[in-house]
Amino acid sequence: MIKQRILTALIVLPLLLFVTLALDSQWVFCVTAGVLLLALQEAMALFEGLFSRGARGLTLGAGLGLFTVAVWWPAQLLLALVLALLLCACYLLSRYQCFERVLPLLGAVSFCWLYLPLLLSSLVLLHAAPHGRLWVLLVLLTTMLSDSAAYFVGSAWGRRRLAARISPKKSIEGAFGGLAGALLGAAFFGAVVPQISWLAAVGAGLLAGIFGPLGDLFESLLKRAAGVKDSGHLFPGHGGMLDRLDSLLFSFPVVYLYVLWLTGAS
Repeated sequence: MIKQRILTALIVLPLLLFVTLALDSQWVFCVTAGVLLLALQEAMALFEGLFSRGARGLTLGAGLGLFTVAVWWPAQLLLALVLALLLCACYLLSRYQCFERVLPLLGAVSFCWLYLPLLLSSLVLLHAAPHGRLWVLLVLLTTMLSDSAAYFVGSAWGRRRLAARISPKKSIEGAFGGLAGALLGAAFFGAVVPQISWLAAVGAGLLAGIFGPLGDLFESLLKRAAGVKDSGHLFPGHGGMLDRLDSLLFSFPVVYLYVLWLTGAS
């Protein structure tokens, strides 16, 4: 398993660096849109048997639309959400005669729209911000270091369970190790990258080190509720797209808000 994880990382990491540093935000939007569609497919699969073909098409199409509006026309996002809800209501009125499925499906569709398109839009928005490529790279670096440090510290010294019913292998010691890894990575990044101050980088590392693990735990909660170990098998040794996005889905929004605050403060 470790060999598979390393091999997959050696393939994926250069692609991540290329997309982050070499592509303009318009192309990052296109790549992220593809990631979104894959993640939505996995999210819908967690609700086993609930999504019909039509409901899948509605979720994918409207989800992509919400993502597009959130990135390019954020002022119109509330209107887009209202239209998506009206579209969902019209679909349910025209297709569903099994009343017992209506409320669960409505909740599942709404969750998929909020969880993935809106959270992922912050990645593209952060990339388009001043020094955005570097901010995205910092989030990726600190999140990966946090995950790795939590694993190794937890394996070596973990004794007290963090959330035993949700993720039995995660420990409090590992959580602190992960936070330390994120802070050290951010401190190093701030020391070698002059465009972002050391203090600002450490602040972003602190946020990623706190909210990233929360995103990981939240996705573990979803998988526990669905009775699955991984959200998919897209990345050998790493699981599915959702398994790779879980921490980032919480890290990118809070760091983007942090960057907006820094920009406003300056």
